Amino acid sequence: MSPVLTGRRKPAPVDPQAPAVQETEAVQEASWVGGWSTGAQANSAALLRWLVWGLIALGPLLGALAYLSVPTTSAAPAPKTAPSAPAASGGQGAAGFATLFVATYLSAGRGDEPKLAAYYPPASNLQLDGVSGHRRGEQLTVVRLRQTDTSVWSVTVAARVTGATPSATPSTQPGASPSPSAATDAVRYFQVPVATAPGAGGATAYTALALPAEVAAPERAKTPELVYGAMRPALPTDPRTQAVTSFLSAYLTKAGAELDRYLAPGTRLAAPSPAPYSGVAVDQFAVEGETGGEPVVSVPGDGTTLRLLVALRATGQDGVRLPLTYALTLKARAGRWEIASLDGAPALTSPTPVPAASGAPGPATTPTA
Repeated sequence: MSPVLTGRRKPAPVDPQAPAVQETEAVQEASWVGGWSTGAQANSAALLRWLVWGLIALGPLLGALAYLSVPTTSAAPAPKTAPSAPAASGGQGAAGFATLFVATYLSAGRGDEPKLAAYYPPASNLQLDGVSGHRRGEQLTVVRLRQTDTSVWSVTVAARVTGATPSATPSTQPGASPSPSAATDAVRYFQVPVATAPGAGGATAYTALALPAEVAAPERAKTPELVYGAMRPALPTDPRTQAVTSFLSAYLTKAGAELDRYLAPGTRLAAPSPAPYSGVAVDQFAVEGETGGEPVVSVPGDGTTLRLLVALRATGQDGVRLPLTYALTLKARAGRWEIASLDGAPALTSPTPVPAASGAPGPATTPTA
C-alpha cells in the first residue's frame, strides 16, 4: 500500500550539540572584554591593590633611602677662632702679670734688660743703671684694677721698696723736703697697662703696653654710717658682755672647746686652731640702734636678735695684747643671749646693693701702709 502523502513536511532533525556550542560561545564572549578575560582582570586588580599597599608601607623607607642616596654638598667649615677668656679671669691674670712685672722692674739693674723684655718687649732696647738686685719690691699687692678697653687692664700695684736710700744731694728748690718716694722701706704705687689676647689651648696671653708708671696712693673712701650706736664700756653686769666674753674666750683661747654651749641652735662655727691667745678682755661694744647710756641687766623675749660691734684685747702667748674687733649677731633664748652669727663685716645703715660680677671691676681703695 502506498504511503499517504500529506502536505506536512517532517521537521528537520535537531542537532543535539548546537545549543551547547552556542552557550559556550556566549560565555566566552561574556568572559572577554577588550582583549582581557574577567579572571585576568580580577587577578590584575588584586595585584595592583597589593602593589599600592606595598608602596604605602614602603614609602617612609624608600624616602629615607632616597634622601640618604642624594649626594650632599657641605659648605666650607668656618675658620675656628680661639675661645676668648672670660673678662674676669683676664683681669685676674693681668693683675698677677703686672705684679710680677713690677717685682722684676724694681730689682732690675745693668744687664737685666732681657728680664724686663719678657714682660715689655721694647725694654730690650733700654740701658738700665744701677746694680741688679740692689733695690727690691716686697709685699707686692694689687690695690686697683680697672678695664680701660676691651682687652686692656690698668693695674696699680703697691710695693714696699727696700734698698732705696734718699739722695745726698740737697734739693734745688727752697723749702723742699726729701721726696717720700725716696725714703727707705716706703710703700710706693706703680700703674701698669696690660693687654690680653687669646693664647694657645684656650689660655690667655699677656703683655705690658709700657713700663710701670709711679702714681699716687689710691684715695681713701669715706667711712659709711653703721647701724651701731656709739661705743660704750662693756659692763660686767650687762648680759651682752657676759655672752660675748664667754663666747670669745672659748673661740680664741680654747680652740673651740665648749664653743657650742654659747651658740644659738643651728649656728655652726669653727674656732682657730691651735688657740692663738691665752686671754681675752672685752673693753667696749656698740649696740644696734642704741643711743642711750642706760645700763642693761635683763634679756628680752625669745627670738629677739641684736647686732653688736665688739672691741677687745686678746693676750698672745708672748704676753703682748692685740686689739681686735668682731661684728656679732646675738639671739635671745631662755633668758640669755646666744651667738647667732659671726658677721663678715659691720652692718651699714643704708646697705648698697652688691653689683653683679663683671669683667671690669671698679676702683679699689685700700689704706696705705
